[in-house]
Amino acid sequence: MKLNAGVRYMDNGLITSLKAMQVQSALIDMSNDNVTGFDKVGYQRKEPVVSAFTEYLGTDGLSTTVDDKVGRLGNSGNPLDLALATKGYFQTQSAEGIKLTRDGRFKLDKNGNLLTLEDAKVLSSSGTPIKLSLIPSDLKDIVVNAKGGLSVFNKITNKLQHVADLGVVNTDGALVMNPEVKQGYNEYSNVSLQNEFLGMMPMIKAFDANRQMFMIESANLTKAISQLGSSS
Repeated sequence: MKLNAGVRYMDNGLITSLKAMQVQSALIDMSNDNVTGFDKVGYQRKEPVVSAFTEYLGTDGLSTTVDDKVGRLGNSGNPLDLALATKGYFQTQSAEGIKLTRDGRFKLDKNGNLLTLEDAKVLSSSGTPIKLSLIPSDLKDIVVNAKGGLSVFNKITNKLQHVADLGVVNTDGALVMNPEVKQGYNEYSNVSLQNEFLGMMPMIKAFDANRQMFMIESANLTKAISQLGSSS
């Protein structure tokens, strides 16, 4: 038995130009999202993935991955601001389920629960919400070491009282043994504005070229239809 396979491409020039413009628009939107996220804490750059037959598939041939390189670290002075100097994610739990985030801007509620700014509970390495049994009057009494161990200074015993270890995991959900936690720091995006703008220029030029091609083909088709109509 003989099998014949191949790609048969039958779209006309107008459709080809439209698909190309849609792809370029989607790529430009990704770059715009990256530029918008430049100053966002915990934002990770979106990286477009273009399949082999995107010119035939259009936007169906596009997907997105995440650039997981560490972003820019900035000192905030807030003891509950935590940043990861290596790859990994904090685990949080909300009504929507467990989520991963690089945004380590946390807070305490009146019951001692460690929460995100959106009120999701921060999880420990054991997968349980972190709750401080001893609520300090000064946040500076909270100490987080490089391995994610969270402790509170007990003024009665004059010792650090261990509370929990932060649940820092990789994309597969496995615990990161040495997360290199930086207390009092925020991690801003890993976006390079210069690279984003430089990368956007070829996309804009390609979009304009396909737009011009579409206009020429559309004008020629309109002219041909007009001539056919007048000759009949």
